[in-house]
Amino acid sequence: MSKVLMLFASREGQTQKIIERMRLIVSHAGHEVDLIRLEGQTADIRLEQYDAFMLGSSVRYGRHHARFCHFVERNAGALDAKLCYFFSVNLTARKVDRSEPHQNSYLTRFLRNGSLHPTSVEVFAGAFKLSRYNFFQKQLLRLIFRVSDGSSAPTEDHEYTDWCRVMRFAERFVQQLAGDQVSGSKISDANTAIP
Repeated sequence: MSKVLMLFASREGQTQKIIERMRLIVSHAGHEVDLIRLEGQTADIRLEQYDAFMLGSSVRYGRHHARFCHFVERNAGALDAKLCYFFSVNLTARKVDRSEPHQNSYLTRFLRNGSLHPTSVEVFAGAFKLSRYNFFQKQLLRLIFRVSDGSSAPTEDHEYTDWCRVMRFAERFVQQLAGDQVSGSKISDANTAIP
């Protein structure tokens, strides 16, 4: 079986919740999984010891987590050399016309402007965790909801994540791990065709 690194950056916990669900699926398939939250120094992560990578980052105010972006830029060559899945978590993905990877401007901009070329990408709607926001953040997010689609922001915590979609992405990763073990090569995926 494969040794997998699942690496993520999460601000309010939804990205962590998503990747932990995926970890269960991957480890249940018999793979050894190391789950690491990007915090502080990352120099001690030895990427060469892993057979595959699952990467995830949240988006806030239009940007992926800075620490995640720096890590990916420094290590893109090593990440691209093996099976590498990437997912982005943002509230914009709650909209039907922004819920596919090629439709999500945050994801497409990240891939277009960076040096990472993952095997497969996905975008998941995040969660609106009003109870964790300070007054300023609440007002700003309410304004963003109003401007972006004319709707009112939720008045309480609300999770938009499609858990079936999360499971399908993790299951596809497991299938490609099995394929990689047979063929010994990186497998391409339809979700890599991002403009």
